Amino acid sequence: MTGQKDQNRMKYYSLRHQSPLVDFRTATITGQAPDGGLYFPETIPKFLPGFLRELRGLSKATVAFNVMRPYVGTTIGEDDLRRICAEAVDFAFPLVPVGEKVASLELFHGPTLAFKDVGARFMSRCLGYFAQRGDTPPVTVLVATSGDTGGAVASGFLGVPGVEVVLLYPSGKVSPVQEQQLTTLGQNITALEVQGTFDDCQALVKQAFQDQELAEKRFLTSANSINVARWLPQQLYYCFALQQWPEGATPPVVSVPSGNFGNICAGLLARASGLPLGHFIAACNANEPVPAYLRTGTFTPRPAVPTFSNAMDVGNPSNFARILELFDNDLAKMRAALGADTVSDADTVATIQRVWNEHGYLLDPHGAVAYAALRRYQAQHPEAAGMILATAHPVKFPNVVEPVLGRAIELPEVVQALQGRAKRSVPLAVDYEALKACLL
Repeated sequence: MTGQKDQNRMKYYSLRHQSPLVDFRTATITGQAPDGGLYFPETIPKFLPGFLRELRGLSKATVAFNVMRPYVGTTIGEDDLRRICAEAVDFAFPLVPVGEKVASLELFHGPTLAFKDVGARFMSRCLGYFAQRGDTPPVTVLVATSGDTGGAVASGFLGVPGVEVVLLYPSGKVSPVQEQQLTTLGQNITALEVQGTFDDCQALVKQAFQDQELAEKRFLTSANSINVARWLPQQLYYCFALQQWPEGATPPVVSVPSGNFGNICAGLLARASGLPLGHFIAACNANEPVPAYLRTGTFTPRPAVPTFSNAMDVGNPSNFARILELFDNDLAKMRAALGADTVSDADTVATIQRVWNEHGYLLDPHGAVAYAALRRYQAQHPEAAGMILATAHPVKFPNVVEPVLGRAIELPEVVQALQGRAKRSVPLAVDYEALKACLL
């Protein structure tokens, strides 16, 4: 194997340390530990030198298999894991130059035009594998979404036998295309339109996972990035980027649009495994508990503030607990690897306009936040070359992007296919008993 040191017996522990160790299968099926903590790998596998030397010439499917195999261990057979990995990354991940010393890793070429397609496809196929083997009872995947997660999960799990999906999304706070992706599929997908914020949706989901009475009647799991099968495959983006980074060049500074912090945490994990990446920047909008933590050393959750980059409107990011674990809760160690910046809506729009005018490249609001943060970093470090992660297609944000263009965005085929489909959603108050009644 060319990837990582073999970890066939990989176990996962709860970050609250009140639950037993589990394997990948159990962590995937249950989503969250019984004590309410997130699962974290007991050991961080190291990439072998041969894998890093050969990386540029490997297929995406081979890269995915090598990265994921130590985390999956023996819970999925080798041939099935190769198939799952190949299907999860079966689209393009181009690294596109945008002016001098900046490149954009486009993660929106999958079926729902968002970076979350990789994790959702990987996880859905893992759960489908476990269900087909009779390893698990019928599962309800319960998901809170701030925009793109829901569409990716709905697409990834559509028609998977033995799996029902229930999506909670904040009414009026996702874009029209995102809402179409959430609410028009039917079959085993149910969309609950919550009269509140994403944090309200996430709080309702967390409460459901702690409800023992509910657990006796429905087998719940999560497909948010709290689930290891959604979170861990996000390491692959960074491998695909380095396959295209100029050979012999200094490792890139990486600016990541950050809301719930699963994506940037996966990149930091890949870096800890030996992937040659430079400094990381958590590019945030007005929701800035993590930038405030890096400045002050105090983490204070706060209510989410709505912005143009809606998928990042998270006031209490779940995956930040994993970043703290990765750095042993050592603030100095974290600051050495990770910086953060906040970008206003006004600066987001100005960035989209400037990059379009100067380079003919169209950013979505999330990519624009990452671009603005990277350019600010480069103003202080002029020698640094970097990349942004472009996490969603601009077509999802017409109200922000079309005024910059002065015209309507041409709809990709996958969006055209949604036009005219009836919206099917169930209104839901911010009321746990209402959610519970719906699930039962």
